[in-house]
Amino acid sequence: MPTATEPGTQLRYIDALNEGMATAIEEDERVLLIGIDVGAGGGIFRVTKGLHDRFPERVLDTPISEMGFVGAAVGAAMTGLRPIVEIMFMDFVGVCLDPILNQAAKLRYMTAGALEIPIVFRMQTGAGKSAGAQHSQSLEAWFAHVPGLKVVLPATVGDARDLLLASVRDPNPVVFVENRRLYSSKGEVEAEPLPLGKARVARAGEDVTVVTWGQMLRVCLAAAEESEASLEVIDLRSLRPLDMETVLASARRTGRLLIVHEAVQEFGAGAEIAARVADELFDELRTPVRRLGAPAVPMPFSPELEKALLPTPNAVATAAQRLKAEG
Repeated sequence: MPTATEPGTQLRYIDALNEGMATAIEEDERVLLIGIDVGAGGGIFRVTKGLHDRFPERVLDTPISEMGFVGAAVGAAMTGLRPIVEIMFMDFVGVCLDPILNQAAKLRYMTAGALEIPIVFRMQTGAGKSAGAQHSQSLEAWFAHVPGLKVVLPATVGDARDLLLASVRDPNPVVFVENRRLYSSKGEVEAEPLPLGKARVARAGEDVTVVTWGQMLRVCLAAAEESEASLEVIDLRSLRPLDMETVLASARRTGRLLIVHEAVQEFGAGAEIAARVADELFDELRTPVRRLGAPAVPMPFSPELEKALLPTPNAVATAAQRLKAEG
C-alpha cells in the first residue's frame, strides 16, 4: 500500500484507510486491529492488506463470531488498549449490538469517568453493488441515536485517513462508517488529522443548501454541476458530533435546505437535521425543509431496481430546482 508522507499526495480511499490504521498502530503501542480475515487475507475488501506482515502481533484474525470478538475488544478497551474492530458488513452488526450500545457506549457514564472506552468500530455500508437486502443497508441513524457513541462517515480520501486517525485517538467509542463504493475513489490527503464533528462546505452556492454525507457527497456534487439552481453542498463528515452551526449558517443564507442520504428516508438522520433547522430558522426559511433518501423497502438484488431506489444526481438536482421554484 502507498504511504503518504506529504500533504497533497494522491491515494485511493482504500489506501488512505490502510495508511491511517498503519499510522495509528505505529504511533501508539496500545492500538490493535481485530476482525474476520483482517490478517493475512487483508480483509474481504482488502482494506487491511499488508498490515499483518508489518504488525503481526497487533493485527489479529478472529473466528466468525462478531459477538465474541466485539465483546473482547470492548474488554480490551476497558484495560487501556485502543482496538480497531472491523465488522465486515454493517448489516451484521445486529448480532453484536449489546457490547456496542450497552457496554461501550455506557461504561464511561456508568463508572463516573473512571473508565474510558477508546475503540473504533469500522463498518462497511451502502448499496449499489447488487449485494442484496442483507448486505446493502445504511444504518448510521441507529448509532447516532445512542448516547455515548460518536458516528463518523468520511466521504473523501483525505477524511478517510484523517478522521480514522482522529477516531483512534479519541477517548470515546466511535462508529466509523465506510461506504464500499468509495473504496476505489482517488483524492489527496491533508497535513493533519481533523477534529471530529466539523462539517465542511464542499461546494459554495447561492440558492439551495444541500446537506449530505458519505457516498452521497459525490452524487450531490454531480447534481450541483447539472442543476439549474446554485447548490451549496455541505459534507457533514459525522452525525455525532453534529455540526449544526455550519448547516444553520448556510441554510440561513440560502433560505432553502435539502437533506440527502442513502439510508431509508423514514426515521433517518435527515429527519433530526430537518427538525433542528426548522426549530432554529422557522421564520427565515423560504420553503419547508425537504429530504431525499431511499424508500422504506428492502434493497433488491436486481441492479436496475437497486438503482431506481437510490438518490441520483438527477433526482437531487430536480428536488433542488423544485425548492428554488417554491420560493
